[in-house]
Amino acid sequence: MNLNKAPLCQAPDRVLRRPDLLLPPGATDCHAHICGPESSFPYFSGRIYTPPDALLPDYFNLLTHLGVERAVLVQPSIYGTDNRAMLAALKTFPKKLRGVAVVDSTIADAEIEALHQAGVRGLRCNIVDLADATGQLPMAMLRSLAQRIAPFGWHLEFLMHVDAFPQLQKDFHDFPVEIVIGHFGYVKAGLGIANAGFQNLCAMMREGRAWVKFTGTYRISEQAAPPYSDVNPFAEALIKANPQQIVWGTDWPHVMVKGLMPNDADLCDLLGNWIQEPALLKQILVSNPERLYDFK
Repeated sequence: MNLNKAPLCQAPDRVLRRPDLLLPPGATDCHAHICGPESSFPYFSGRIYTPPDALLPDYFNLLTHLGVERAVLVQPSIYGTDNRAMLAALKTFPKKLRGVAVVDSTIADAEIEALHQAGVRGLRCNIVDLADATGQLPMAMLRSLAQRIAPFGWHLEFLMHVDAFPQLQKDFHDFPVEIVIGHFGYVKAGLGIANAGFQNLCAMMREGRAWVKFTGTYRISEQAAPPYSDVNPFAEALIKANPQQIVWGTDWPHVMVKGLMPNDADLCDLLGNWIQEPALLKQILVSNPERLYDFK
C-alpha cells in the first residue's frame, strides 16, 4: 500500500460481541465509512491518514451482532470527491443502505440526479477545513449548493466544531435545507454545554432546522475509555432540545482514534445511558432515520 506519507491509523476492534442493549427492529446506523479495498478504490493523495481496509462484509457482520438492520454510509475524507467505493456498496444493498456524498461545489445537476438514484440523500461538508482565515463560514457557496439539492429533499452534513461558531443560528437563518452535525456538535467535553455554539445548535434543533448525530463519543470525551460519562450532559441537552432531530451512528471503523480503540458493543450500550424509554429509543434509531434518509 502506498501510504503517501499519510500515517496508518489503527483498525477497529475485530472482536464481535452483542451489546447488552436490545435494539428495536429497523434500527439504523446513520454514520459509517467503507474504506477500500485500496487496490480497487485508491485513496486521495491529499488525505491526512491511511486506514486499513474496512470492507462491507466486515461491516455487515458487525451490524448483525449489534442488531442493526439498516445503515447510512458517509463518504470519508480519504476519497475526496471520488464516491465510487461508497456507491459500489450502496448498489449491493439498495433497500438497506443510504449514502452521504462529498462533491465539488460545481457538480452538474445530472450528477446530483444520478447520486439520488443511487441512494444518496445528503452531502457532507468539512467545515473544519472550509472556514476561512477570519473564522467565517463560506455561506455563499454553501447556500448555492443547498439551493441545488433542495428539490431532492437532501440535507447538508457538516463536520464542524460548533463551539467555533457562536452565531450558528444566525449564520443558517433561512437556509434552504436542513443541516446535520455529527459528534454531538464536535465540542470538546471540557468546554461544557453552556458555550454559545452548542446552545445555538440546541436552538436550531428546537426549531426543527438542525439534526445531530450521536456519534464519535470518544472524539469529544476527555476520558480514555467507555462509558465517556463527560459526554452525558451533551446527550441530555440535545435530547431535551428535540429528540425528533437526533440520529445515532457507530462511526465505524473509527478512523484516527489515537487512544484506546473501543469495542462497538460497548459504544452501542452507551445509548442505554442516555435513553431509557423504549419509545424514544425506537424514535431515534428507527423513525428519525426513516424521515431524514428516506428509507422506504
